Amino acid sequence: MTRTRARGGGSTGRAVNAALGAAGLAAFLALGEAVPRLGVVKEQYFPPTSRIAGALRDELDDAAFWTDLGDTLTGWALGLAIAVGAGIVVGVVVSVVPYLREATASTIEFLRPIPSVALIPLAVLLYGTELRSVLLLVVYASFWQVLVQVMYGVRDVDPVAEETARSYGLGPVARVRHVLWPTALPYVMTGVRLAAAVALILTVTAELVIGAPGLGARIAVAQASQAVPEMYALIVVTGLLGLLINVGARSVERYALAWHQSVRGEVPV
Repeated sequence: MTRTRARGGGSTGRAVNAALGAAGLAAFLALGEAVPRLGVVKEQYFPPTSRIAGALRDELDDAAFWTDLGDTLTGWALGLAIAVGAGIVVGVVVSVVPYLREATASTIEFLRPIPSVALIPLAVLLYGTELRSVLLLVVYASFWQVLVQVMYGVRDVDPVAEETARSYGLGPVARVRHVLWPTALPYVMTGVRLAAAVALILTVTAELVIGAPGLGARIAVAQASQAVPEMYALIVVTGLLGLLINVGARSVERYALAWHQSVRGEVPV
């Protein structure tokens, strides 16, 4: 009975949150329509919501838009996949190999704060406006999100569980699989969710600044040609894309951690 009440309350809470979110979005759209029409800002700089919606409809009818969207998603997905794979492997190895963590700590703390946008000149020199320039920036920015979370997760492993596994004769691979990985997985999923958002930001930024094919380059072209409604429509697309990526990442996180207390959300009796 306790579990049923918890689920019912959770469903009601989600419905209320969804209604409040819809109301907030409607108010925001209405404000975007009213502000330029009332003369608070000039329409040539900030078009009403209705004009942006019309420009968005035109973009969706343009085949070139879908090509650019595909280029952006390709750079995002490849960069995120490389960063996640490298972050998990490096994080586990650095954390479990004796003395390696201490030997690399200063290097990690030096490299991690470097803004990825500071590497744009290097990316342009190495690869020009190719996809590899985008990947360089995306991987560099996303890698640290995963690496740090993996290292925190490995550090959180219960020493008693580790010693118990050793006493039962589990080898290094078995200990990683049955002890380390279940403990670190919630941290890993948090890192993946953060990295997914960062990867999108860097993908669009690289396209916008470098001129690599994608939505960012399309936004730059719209801005340069004074197509202001189209520019805002493309910005809306990137925002919706970020929202979908965040929702997808949270769904994957809930699926991967279905066994975890934070996801089950059961109320103790």
